[in-house]
Amino acid sequence: MEIKSNQKIRVRLESFNHELLNTSIQKISEIIRDTGVYKAGVASLPTDKRIYCVLRSPHVNKDSREHFEIRTYKRIIEIYYDASVNIFDLLVKSDLPPGVFYRICIS
Repeated sequence: MEIKSNQKIRVRLESFNHELLNTSIQKISEIIRDTGVYKAGVASLPTDKRIYCVLRSPHVNKDSREHFEIRTYKRIIEIYYDASVNIFDLLVKSDLPPGVFYRICIS
């Protein structure tokens, strides 16, 4: 399929839960497929891993510690589209799950 214009939208998705992230990517892909817009694809970004070290006992045992981690999964979808289709409104109205943070950049 030919790209009619070089307008593109880049959607960046972030979540702590990778299953929610995959379902939201599928939902956006279905919206794009239904409108007939050319999609470049999904790119996976490196996972951020934040490790927190906590003392088990604040007064006595300084050597006894616990480690907790939070992983942030990230994906980018680049969408090439024609100016006649209002793809921005479709993406804003797509009902994504509450655990997914998304950013839409138009270029």
